[in-house]
Amino acid sequence: MSSPARNLVVSVRPVASVVLLAALLGACRADHVATTGSTYPIDVRTRHPIVLADADRTLDVFPTGIGHIDPRQRADLEAFLIEYRRYGRGILVVEVPRGVSPALAGPVERTGAAIRHLVAEMGVPRGGVRMAVYPVASPTLASPVRLSFQRMQARVADKCGLWPRDLGVSDLRADWSNEPTWNFGCAMQANVAAQISDPVDLVRGRPEGRIDTIRRTQDIGQLREGKDPSTRWRQDGKTNVGSDVKSQ
Repeated sequence: MSSPARNLVVSVRPVASVVLLAALLGACRADHVATTGSTYPIDVRTRHPIVLADADRTLDVFPTGIGHIDPRQRADLEAFLIEYRRYGRGILVVEVPRGVSPALAGPVERTGAAIRHLVAEMGVPRGGVRMAVYPVASPTLASPVRLSFQRMQARVADKCGLWPRDLGVSDLRADWSNEPTWNFGCAMQANVAAQISDPVDLVRGRPEGRIDTIRRTQDIGQLREGKDPSTRWRQDGKTNVGSDVKSQ
C-alpha cells in the first residue's frame, strides 16, 4: 500500500471511533427533553396527565340470607353516605336488582328497605334519593343493591394499557431513540390519582387551620420557665423514644 493510502486509513479510523463513541453516549443520555422526532411528550406528567372530572361513585351491598345489614355493610354504607354528603353532586341513586330467584326476592327487598332507613338516618333528604331497578344478568349470580352518585374525582385523562408503538425490533427509529414507551408511567399516575381524597388539593393548598390556643399557651409558659415544650414520646410507658434516637 502506498504511503498516501496508508495515511488515509490511519486518519479515517480515529474519526470513525469518535463518531461511534458519540453515538453510544447519545444513546445513554439522561435528559428528558422531547426531541423533534418524538410523537408524544417524554414527561409522564404531560403524557398521562391527572385531570379533574365528574365520575360515578358506587357501592354494592349484597343481601344476606335474612336481608339485614351486617356490621361490615353498615360501616361501608356510613362511609359512603358521609362521602356523598360532603362531595356528592345531584341525587343519590339506589338500584334494586330485578329478576332474582324467588329465594332471594325477600332478602333483596328487606335489604333495600334497611338501606333506605339508614339513608334517612344519616340525614339525606327524601328528595335527594331516587329508587330504581336494574335487570340482573343471571338469577344464579349474586346481585347487589347498588348505590351511586356523581362527584368530582381525580383520574388519568388517557386509558392505560394502550401500546401505539411496537416494542420489538420492527421500528428501528423507536428502538434507538432511548425514549420511554407511551404506556410507561400510566399505571403509576392512575394509582396516585386514586389515592387523592379531595381532588381540589391538586388545584390549591388548604387554608391554615385554627390555632390550638391552650397548647400554645402551655408551650409559651414552659419556654418562659426554661423547659423544653416538645412532646416526649414514650414506648410501653418507660422508654423515652426521643432520647434513644439521639443516643444512636
